[in-house]
Amino acid sequence: MKIFSNFESGSINVVKADSKDDIQLTIPNDNNSELHQWFHFRLESEAQQTHNFKILDLANSAYPEGWKGYDVVASYDREEWFRIPSEFDGDTLSFSVIPENSSMYFAYFAPYSYDRHQDLLHLAQSHYNCRLETLGHTLDNRDMSLLVIGDEASDTEKKKVWVIARQHPGETMAEWFVEGLVQRLLDETDTVGRALLEKAVFYVVPNMNPDGSARGHLRLNAIGVNLNREWQTPSLENSPEVYYVREKMFETGVDLFLDIHGDEAIPYNFVAGSEGIPSYDARLENLENMFKQALLTITPEFQVEHGYDKDKPGEANLTVGSNWVAEQFNCLSYTIEMPFKDHNNQPDSLYGWSPERSVAFGSDTLAAALVVMDHLR
Repeated sequence: MKIFSNFESGSINVVKADSKDDIQLTIPNDNNSELHQWFHFRLESEAQQTHNFKILDLANSAYPEGWKGYDVVASYDREEWFRIPSEFDGDTLSFSVIPENSSMYFAYFAPYSYDRHQDLLHLAQSHYNCRLETLGHTLDNRDMSLLVIGDEASDTEKKKVWVIARQHPGETMAEWFVEGLVQRLLDETDTVGRALLEKAVFYVVPNMNPDGSARGHLRLNAIGVNLNREWQTPSLENSPEVYYVREKMFETGVDLFLDIHGDEAIPYNFVAGSEGIPSYDARLENLENMFKQALLTITPEFQVEHGYDKDKPGEANLTVGSNWVAEQFNCLSYTIEMPFKDHNNQPDSLYGWSPERSVAFGSDTLAAALVVMDHLR
């Protein structure tokens, strides 16, 4: 029996693996931090025999409440990711599996690889209405890639829509979401995508944190910085990812901003608005409500009953991306959150919340963007 994590986004420590009946593991911290939650490893062993796993020390993980009701994600072919029933006792996550094949992958959520990221970028840029731009480089010298979708030169009155994902790299459902959004936007047979590109130019950053993604981090970049707390004062030394994106935003302007994330604890899809920023007013409130109502109408994968507590007026944290953008550009700005567990209004015991559902949700969200487009300024 062998356990591997020597690959992109791999993350696991083996405490004990003397017996298939008692495999004990822990999750490494993100670099320069005490945060740990993302795991991704491969088991190589005898098929058709029971293997009992325990992941220890989760009371000290980044989000201990995230393990309650959570089921591990697994795959044989790295294409289909299914759920393995798991139990959490407050500190240890336990699960058992009888592998069908000799090699099997396990992860906190279905990974979105750097190869798939590159495929997404280059398939998109092969479309006549899409351009790939490298904004700069990360601390590990990876590209900060931007897709510009739509005709920038044809009409200066076109709205500017920004979509970013994976500020927190372990929230891989965010890039699956973007994949669905980009595919629909570039589908010439889709009237929603065509209508949007008549009215707007889209600026899409599918992966804000490629270093953390490759290193197997949950929330932080290469040197342990939380990018979603860097938006007021980013620097090339600590957060070049945010620095370069902000510079491009100043160049283009922003009329609608969507920051795509995943939430460890809350088993629902939801949005978080900018109600706490100093300039929040009735216009922004109306835009937020219009967007939410549209999404509620479009898909049962969205709901508004469960989510984060609202910020009090004037008390928003302006280091957070969606708040900073809303205040800086006086625009509709939402954080979209998806679950690591399942969307409990539409549960799926075999797959839970999945890459496929994330892709579909990204596609559906474009229709909500179309509803508000003519009301932006």
